[in-house]
Amino acid sequence: MTKKLLSFYYGDEAIVFERKDKQQSSPKVSIKVHSDCTVQVYAPKDVSDKDVVEAAKKRGQWINRKLNEFKKLNEEHSPREYISGESHFYLGRRYMLKVHADKKQTSTVRLFRGTLEIYCKEKSAETVKALLDDWYKDKAKQVFKDRLEKVVQKTPWVTEPPLFTVRTMKKQWGSCSPKGRLLLNTHLVKASKECIDYVILHELCHLVEHNHSKRFYKLMGQVMPEWQSIKKQLDRMVIRYFY
Repeated sequence: MTKKLLSFYYGDEAIVFERKDKQQSSPKVSIKVHSDCTVQVYAPKDVSDKDVVEAAKKRGQWINRKLNEFKKLNEEHSPREYISGESHFYLGRRYMLKVHADKKQTSTVRLFRGTLEIYCKEKSAETVKALLDDWYKDKAKQVFKDRLEKVVQKTPWVTEPPLFTVRTMKKQWGSCSPKGRLLLNTHLVKASKECIDYVILHELCHLVEHNHSKRFYKLMGQVMPEWQSIKKQLDRMVIRYFY
């Protein structure tokens, strides 16, 4: 399907965004600025392109600021090579990667004294990345299960921990289906437990309020009063966690 791209000027800067259909019933336009500096604007189908552009222009200062923040982070962040000495994250802590090549050793990943150690038959980036990705996925399933059991105690509308699926995603931390099944990003396990709790609670609140209305944010404030500062903490680390 061809992307529908629209644009407007903020000062001398042209801001291009993708228009996407909004599934929720709310008539409000919502905007997402992603870490790869793409912008998506969600609007109901019956809203004209002109009105969507005008709505985006009203948020022009915020969009421009977020784009500049991500551009700066991208300039500072170098692509991973999956070699010894690199920094990788788990539950909000930074660990130094140590890669050991041994053809007789069973491939494995472990945390040991502040390091993230990988034993493999060869030191190629592809091999190390595959082992690390599998390790993160296994840890994510375990950690998310534990956090869900804790946070549902704050959400009286959820009687038991919901089913969830783990998937590596590029542009979102999580989502929630109308039936209450969660989809959580594997990368989220790199963040602190309070950041994980924030994402889970955010999605559980959508079971009551299906859009980002005032009622939604009021509910978020009730279950996690400090959610805004935690969200900022997570946003600052998105480049380091995703790439």
